[in-house]
Amino acid sequence: MSCPMCGAEVVQKYRPFCSRRCADRDLAKWLNGSYAVASDDPEDIEAAVDATEAALHAAQKPH
Repeated sequence: MSCPMCGAEVVQKYRPFCSRRCADRDLAKWLNGSYAVASDDPEDIEAAVDATEAALHAAQKPH
């Protein structure tokens, strides 16, 4: 079995990765949304617009 990030041989301690570095790279991709699946569903798009507008409004409020 090979590491999905770099193709090197898997190390049991970090399985399915070869190292902590590759495991961390994979985690970073999950956290920054690189693995997100795009949606064309109008309800999803509307919800994203609403959430963005709410976040912008909240950021403009004085603290």
